[in-house]
Amino acid sequence: MRCSDVEVLWDEVREDGDLGRDDVLSHLRRCRTCQDDYKSFEGVRYCLSCLPVVEPSLTLVPRILDHIATLRRGFRSKAPDRLTQLNSPIGVLHIAFRDRAITYIAIDRGEEAAVLQAQIERRLRRPVVVAEAPAWVAGVVARFFSTWQVDAESIDISALTVFEQAALHKAAQIPPGEVRSYGWIAREIGHPLAARAVGQAMARNPVPLFFPCHRVVDASGALHNYEYGIEVKAQLLEMEGYREVARKETRARVRSTSS
Repeated sequence: MRCSDVEVLWDEVREDGDLGRDDVLSHLRRCRTCQDDYKSFEGVRYCLSCLPVVEPSLTLVPRILDHIATLRRGFRSKAPDRLTQLNSPIGVLHIAFRDRAITYIAIDRGEEAAVLQAQIERRLRRPVVVAEAPAWVAGVVARFFSTWQVDAESIDISALTVFEQAALHKAAQIPPGEVRSYGWIAREIGHPLAARAVGQAMARNPVPLFFPCHRVVDASGALHNYEYGIEVKAQLLEMEGYREVARKETRARVRSTSS
């Protein structure tokens, strides 16, 4: 189970009480990253517990409930994204889109259609309906696998935080076949101490491939985590010419040293 899955499970816990709590706790016992985050949250909780108790306004609770009801109505009333699938050099892709922009992409892992649709709806926080792939969506996919680049105007990540958007846009500036570290992205977007947060932004990327988190590695150069497995990450980089780029850089260093 990935940490991004735990975030979804926590949403369910908040809404449905104990549903999913055992899965979250089981993951927490195994995952060092989540354990570190939990310790940080516990520290914040302790500090908050030391603050004096302030009695809430008598009108506060009704206003909160009204706000929650408004949000729920807004979710139900949103026009659904359309969901389609296309073949690609790395397998079947599930793609959600609205208007003229792609909002979600996933590599098929054999999930049942209903399970996959539910996962995408939780991730986007709005409904999706199955539809045929329009020509422009097929064109975006074809262009990516022929040039390893994509027009950012055809991708919609507006639902992400400003930090997450900045991290993904910076990742999109990494040339095909090259890699950069989480720390590099953090420095480039003006948050030099936020390498871990960059990693979380990559994990929450709703459009992997097109915003190429597979080109982001850890400080040692190791491929590190990838939603679809390190093997797929390595495959994508090799398809983009990563080994050839490395060989060219080595030859250039040798020529520079000998001259």
